[in-house]
Amino acid sequence: MNGSKILLALMMLIVISLAACSGAASQPTSPSSPSSAETQAPPSESESGTKGKIVISNWDAYMPADLLEKFTAETGIQVELALHATNEEIVGKLVASKGQGFDVVFMTGQFADAMAKMGLLSEIDYAKLPNSANLFEEVKRIPFTRYAVPYTWGTTGLCYRSDLVDYDPDSWYDLLRPKPELAGKITMLSTDRWLLLPAQKALGFSANTTDEGEMQQVKELLIEAKKTLLAYDDTTFYSKLVAGEAVLVEAWDGWCNYGIAENADIRFVIPKEGSDLWVDTMVIPEPSKNKEAAYAFIDYVLRPEIGTWVAENILYKVPSRAVMGQLSIDLLNSFPNLTISPQELLKQEVLQDIGEAQNLYSSVVAEVLASGQ
Repeated sequence: MNGSKILLALMMLIVISLAACSGAASQPTSPSSPSSAETQAPPSESESGTKGKIVISNWDAYMPADLLEKFTAETGIQVELALHATNEEIVGKLVASKGQGFDVVFMTGQFADAMAKMGLLSEIDYAKLPNSANLFEEVKRIPFTRYAVPYTWGTTGLCYRSDLVDYDPDSWYDLLRPKPELAGKITMLSTDRWLLLPAQKALGFSANTTDEGEMQQVKELLIEAKKTLLAYDDTTFYSKLVAGEAVLVEAWDGWCNYGIAENADIRFVIPKEGSDLWVDTMVIPEPSKNKEAAYAFIDYVLRPEIGTWVAENILYKVPSRAVMGQLSIDLLNSFPNLTISPQELLKQEVLQDIGEAQNLYSSVVAEVLASGQ
């Protein structure tokens, strides 16, 4: 295969099949921003190359509203903001343009991993990011951080109504093979990687497995579990918990916090079989013509006051000791999963790009969703 054909094949594989949270593939789809927005058209190559100007793409409402204005006032660097609703959306644009048109892009780690393998991302020079010294050493051990600067991180688990469930769920099997009284009051995430996750972990498999025999077992367990579900739900599961329509759901930790904010009886737990570790990141496309300004922007975002805003308003964990070490006791008491330590997060499995095996994942998900119809 020549380079152009490989690029086309990878674009089809990633854009059509790579789905996710989030944010959350659509989300946050991986767990990213709670809001969705249409992607704005990227600027022309000449515009994005203008000295003193950068173009970034992010989820809506995933950083302080006045961040860009303050950054420009301090540095003189102009910023044009484009919004993407999903990882898949921005990945499709980057692949189609061969990385041109943007200087900084926010995306979830496994997507950054895929982009790096395609040669579309610039390797990060952390010496140009003084504020990266605040990052937990644990997050720097994740392989794709060579090309992607961590912004937020977290995990996936069980989110439940402690006042409506008469025991403390602690296993993926509480979701997959629930007690009879919970049937019809359970939701699972619908995005490929997270729909598969509970069964993969319950069966003792990797969240990145590419073994067809293991995935067959995953499919069978998920088809069995579907019979007891209220719904597959990526975006309103916490509202269902608040209303009492659901009592136990699969949830990203940050999104469970949205429910906790409305009902203090909602709890979050990482199942005993283990879970995933997702990381939302900032990347610099290799063709960027203003990398120095891109570094200046990323370093600005890494300031403790920005991370504190994220923790207090988005309710996600920030991989920065300077941020997490000074959050208020009231905030931590209100949202206990913000206290999950880097060491505990690193016990979970980092979601990685699975390459061509995404076709297998998508096929299994399609069969599960079509079952029983």
